[in-house]
Amino acid sequence: MLKALWGKLKEALVSVLPITLIVLAATFTPLVTLDGKEKLVFGLSAFFLIVGIALFNLGADLAMTPMGEHVGAGLTKSRRLGILFTVCFIMGVLITVAEPDLSVLAGQVSAVMNGTLLIVFVGVGVGIFLLTAVIKIVLKKDLAPFLMFFYMMLFALAALLIESGGGSLLPMAFDSGGVTTGPITVPFIMSLGVGIALTIGGRNASENSFGLIALCSVGPIIAVLVLSLSASGDLTYALPDYSIDSHLGDVFLEMIISTTEEVGRSLVLIMISFGVLQVTILKLPKKKLLQILVGIAYTFAGLVIFLGSVAAGFMPIGYKLGCELAASGNVPLIVFAFVIGMVVVLAEPAVHVLNKQVEDITGGSVTKREMMIALSLGVGVSIGLSIVRIIFGFSLLYYLIPGYLISLGLSFFVPKLYTAIAFDSGGVASGPLTSSFILPLAIGACVALRGADEVLSSAFGIVAMVAMTPLITIQSLGFKAVISERMRRRIAMARIMSADDAQIIYFE
Repeated sequence: MLKALWGKLKEALVSVLPITLIVLAATFTPLVTLDGKEKLVFGLSAFFLIVGIALFNLGADLAMTPMGEHVGAGLTKSRRLGILFTVCFIMGVLITVAEPDLSVLAGQVSAVMNGTLLIVFVGVGVGIFLLTAVIKIVLKKDLAPFLMFFYMMLFALAALLIESGGGSLLPMAFDSGGVTTGPITVPFIMSLGVGIALTIGGRNASENSFGLIALCSVGPIIAVLVLSLSASGDLTYALPDYSIDSHLGDVFLEMIISTTEEVGRSLVLIMISFGVLQVTILKLPKKKLLQILVGIAYTFAGLVIFLGSVAAGFMPIGYKLGCELAASGNVPLIVFAFVIGMVVVLAEPAVHVLNKQVEDITGGSVTKREMMIALSLGVGVSIGLSIVRIIFGFSLLYYLIPGYLISLGLSFFVPKLYTAIAFDSGGVASGPLTSSFILPLAIGACVALRGADEVLSSAFGIVAMVAMTPLITIQSLGFKAVISERMRRRIAMARIMSADDAQIIYFE
């Protein structure tokens, strides 16, 4: 166990070190000034971030991933599809309702819609779409037609929202898709798909196991859009206090207690559901259950440390970076946003779970290195483009409509496996570090450039962009693979023809 933890610590160090060094290096330039307290808090937060990611990843390997696989495989082997579908819907609702990031989203839009109603709607939305994804796996249907249909529905609702005068809520609605597929839900839901797909089998079982996160990311967006159509009143965004002092002392203690309760509630709901299935259907040996319990403890500790570190150090520093870089000029702000976007995805805990699963399921044909490069480029571009949107103040749809058209168009030309992986990656890349570091950076830049009144319409939407661009970059990997395969076939055919010609000449 200690050896495994040490390995996870080294992985986490490699993930967090780049973003830490870039931020600290920026403080030695005239563009950014951090005082001694801010540097100390940021450095300590980076250290605990490494510990949190390591514990979380070890917990995911020991508990979250095995639990999802056992639930999916056990329910499928029982051949009681009604129970499988019911359990998947209920777990989709419960896990989402308990997701910590969803409570934050509900608070942001409480001025125009009931927060509790929003949480229930989003939970039911994820439950329905998780059920839809499981039905897709059982019936062995392609992912692309489902995505086409639901994204057409999504943009139709977006058009209705703009027509009704609620366009300022649009970025928040699209951000909700990335926010609600958080670090607790992603490992469990992904492994659930693997357990079901591999148990059902078939020629495309590996490809069929992906796509659950892709569909579950659509549910929250549609739910928020539907609620936004009935919203009333003036949406006023209350800018939080992002100073370091406001996150220390008694406030920090309260935040840790609140985070502990939220993470604990999420994991308890999963454990209760798993416990019921263990008694009735799974009946796993005690050794495996003990491993899962230890893994749950690691997951709990890792998430509390991770979320506390991000809130205490990364959130206020992100906001200050945005404000000061915006004051230094547009070009430095855009360049910094692109660079920081390329490295911030390295520190998202669920990204490592996805990359490991992709490499395992594909037998190494899609490597963790390729995935990370594609994700880094995608997230870097998305954050850079989001800053451009803040500077010029145009609609988020100017990016999303062509972006999703390109993404869905690529699905016709690349292997289906890459499409499924790409759409899952979008939901995974937009994790808690994006919403707690990159979003404050965008808010700071927006306040400096456009004022606090424009935050909701201009700064929000950056999480949606982070969720969209990996769809293009990872499918581009698939497109490259198709071209490379065609080239190999042509070269092989040319060699065969050359050999035949040589034999003909020899016999003549």
